[in-house]
Amino acid sequence: METIAAALGEAAEHLSVTLEHGVATIELRRPDKHNAISFAMWSAFGRLMPVLADDPAVEVVVLRGTPGGPFSAGADIAEFRTLRADPQGARRYGEAVEAGEQAIIAFPKPTVALIEGFAIGGGTQLAVACDLRVCGEGSRFGVTPARLGIVYALPSTERLVETVGAAWARWILLTGELLDAPTALRIGLVHEVVPDDQVVVRALEVARIVASRAQVSLRGGKAMVQRVVTGRLEEDDEVHAIYEASWASAEYAEGVAAFLGKRAPDFPAARARQR
Repeated sequence: METIAAALGEAAEHLSVTLEHGVATIELRRPDKHNAISFAMWSAFGRLMPVLADDPAVEVVVLRGTPGGPFSAGADIAEFRTLRADPQGARRYGEAVEAGEQAIIAFPKPTVALIEGFAIGGGTQLAVACDLRVCGEGSRFGVTPARLGIVYALPSTERLVETVGAAWARWILLTGELLDAPTALRIGLVHEVVPDDQVVVRALEVARIVASRAQVSLRGGKAMVQRVVTGRLEEDDEVHAIYEASWASAEYAEGVAAFLGKRAPDFPAARARQR
């Protein structure tokens, strides 16, 4: 955990990482600020995600706010008068946000957003950066740069359009209005809505289900989806290397053996044998 501590740096007070049965949980811990995301926290994500990617014990990452919510009120606006006080500062701040967001998007293993309560501005941005999103019936979402005189960054806009489509991205960005959980589900902003008191149970269940699958398939699947959404449809050397990694894996051998033996595959055991 020393490397994780080093990656968190000055954000260690407001971000925590725990690991249990292959599921690493990153918790935003600023309840007094409604889990607002500071410059230090955005910067920490850029360092933390590669560390978790290199840790073979980490199979899935769950991102959440403090227990009971909220997920996050978004960027820490109190910092804007200091860290974003001039164009140079605004550019530096934006680069840190983009680096943190892209580190989550580029993370090669599955990520799950466990959303209790509201996720506003950077909170929605953080949730959308994850692969899967489970929220409560009382959750609310919004991307609100139009309320602050800010232009939402191009990479973040691209991710939003990829998630909900251009029409709803326009609605979200141009109105700055909040969306309720049923609307978020209908437009694809979240994958599942459950009763508020079941969010933790369901999101962790989803994480454990994903962790039980063949990791070589999950990594390959994430890579393939990313290629498709960015228009890279050619089966080049990188794609063939992904195929070959699966064919040569212990998980592939276990999956075939389990199917023929009419039993459930034990992919974690297969991975352990291959290490």
